[in-house]
Amino acid sequence: MSLNIIDLIKGQLGSALVTQAASQLGESESGISKAISGLLPAVVGGLANNSDNPAVLDAISNAPSQGVLGNLLSFASDNTWVSGLLVSIFGDKLSGLVNSIATYAGISNNSSASLLNLVTGATIGSVGKYAADNNLDKSGISSLLNDQKGIVSSLLPAGLSLASLNVGDWAKGYKFDNDNDTIKPTPTTPPPHTDEKIEVTRSVADGGTFPNRATSTSDGGSIWKWLLPLLLLIAAVYFIWKQCEKKETTTTTTVAGDSLNTVDDTAAMQNDTATTMTTTKVDENIDLNGTLLKGYRGGMEDNMITFLKSGAYASAADDAALKDNWYNFDHVNFKMGSASELEAGSQGQLENLVAILKAYPEAKIKIGGYTDKVGNEAANVQLSGERATYIKDWLAKQGVGSQVTGADGYGSQFATVDAGASNDERAVDRKMAVRFTK
Repeated sequence: MSLNIIDLIKGQLGSALVTQAASQLGESESGISKAISGLLPAVVGGLANNSDNPAVLDAISNAPSQGVLGNLLSFASDNTWVSGLLVSIFGDKLSGLVNSIATYAGISNNSSASLLNLVTGATIGSVGKYAADNNLDKSGISSLLNDQKGIVSSLLPAGLSLASLNVGDWAKGYKFDNDNDTIKPTPTTPPPHTDEKIEVTRSVADGGTFPNRATSTSDGGSIWKWLLPLLLLIAAVYFIWKQCEKKETTTTTTVAGDSLNTVDDTAAMQNDTATTMTTTKVDENIDLNGTLLKGYRGGMEDNMITFLKSGAYASAADDAALKDNWYNFDHVNFKMGSASELEAGSQGQLENLVAILKAYPEAKIKIGGYTDKVGNEAANVQLSGERATYIKDWLAKQGVGSQVTGADGYGSQFATVDAGASNDERAVDRKMAVRFTK
């Protein structure tokens, strides 16, 4: 299975960075999130299309030594290095991309250009770190980028197409079927009359050819003058219907012992190639007894606070009444293979958890770590356990250690997605979670 570069990048562009970028650029967080969701596939596609470009390969190879991931917000300013790289990738289509994303996300062109620099820096830095960690030379980096041509078609958010991004002919190799379905307006002025004759092939039946039928309307115009617009209208209606069709999936996992019970409701947009695209989540203000926390509506913070306010925790007789109700972290992710380095943007949700525990000092929790089915299970159990312990120790340093009763790693014990599935599909099994205890 090809590695999806997006998995390397998403940890760099979490809610904390979105909040900081929104403040720095003077835009709404929802607009920033929407712009990033559109820029990511465009940048990844542009890099894939330039997989043999020396400037791209040099930038990726040198990224770790230049500390690109150290301060991504600096790329939101006028960065000469990344600006030159973008010109090398997009050429004269660069301004069209910036304008299209600005219109799509409802932000200014200046903010769109700044975010393009930021996303490009995050992408170059993440791929560069992966290449360094896995000893990839420039040939290996080129192959990794080239592999994205088979993945990038599933990345665009609903309501955005490569055609609307004005990025040029390079996009044709990425199988964005909704681009090819763009319906061009029918000319209102008929074409000039010529003396060329249209040859018509008639079907042959048992009794010979069918009788000649009129090929023009009563006013002498071609039948296609009304048939072609009708066919285009039918195609447009079908395309729009497929784009708007939503598929809701509910997954429930229940296991014995210290069980994990999660429910994920995903609203997905489908295009006419049956490719599912997930709608980007946007952080909102979650009320914690008058204090506003940034989190998803229906996410970890929202659900934990609702449970505590309901009195269900206080009325629970023992741990058995609580052990089946786990809350998955939405933003907390560790760097690949690490149990001590969090991805950028992870600390914000941990700080939210600290705020919840301090608001409800009687509440106690347990941390759980989980992996997918790929790799050695003993190593998976060890890694997930070390990650859970890291969070437990971090919480203790914030003054709520007495409220954390344990931290366990379950490896792939509760994983539901086959090891042969794509990296994106297996992501649901790679998570950190928390539950209440007594």
